[in-house]
Amino acid sequence: MSYKVDSLFPTFFYRGHLTRSQKWNVALATEVASLEQIDRHGQVWSRSHFSGGYSSYSSYFRLHQTSPNLAELEKRLRPHVNRYIKALNWDLMRRKIEMTTCWANSMGSATYHTLHTHPGSVISGVYYVKVPKEASPFKIEDPRLPLFMAAPPRQRQAPKAQQNYLQLQAQEGEFYLFESWLRHEVPPHRSDERRVSISFNYEWI
Repeated sequence: MSYKVDSLFPTFFYRGHLTRSQKWNVALATEVASLEQIDRHGQVWSRSHFSGGYSSYSSYFRLHQTSPNLAELEKRLRPHVNRYIKALNWDLMRRKIEMTTCWANSMGSATYHTLHTHPGSVISGVYYVKVPKEASPFKIEDPRLPLFMAAPPRQRQAPKAQQNYLQLQAQEGEFYLFESWLRHEVPPHRSDERRVSISFNYEWI
């Protein structure tokens, strides 16, 4: 008897680390803290949608166009984005993939972000500026999960590629890139020290 089990329809997730980032991360963390102090609209929005933390998602969401530090992030990410596009085998049809939004996040104790996607974008990502001990992980969901219906649960020791959820513990200077339809969340932050990150979206334009 001959048979073959293929692994089909993979989800590509890109992980990288920006070198020589320690001093730059200090500057980024300082900039985010300063932004939080002056961003009144962001403070109000965060009280309702990001309790215990701060996000510039609703106010300063094009930081790569206004901040030299975030413009540098876009520049340093570009080679990685190009490699990711190549791995995805996308035909861009003479169009471009460009960063369109970029915003800051600062999570306090118990702050969380529920499962969500990024509609209208094609690549999303996050760069980690400050990650204290006991910081919340980045959690991603198998995109096929709503279709499993009556399937039995996975074994706990199942390979990573077959888990329903994966939790990734980031390091400072690390970044993730993923297709924007991939549902993800951040569980409640477990440290009294702030967890600081920069989120961003790319669109096909």
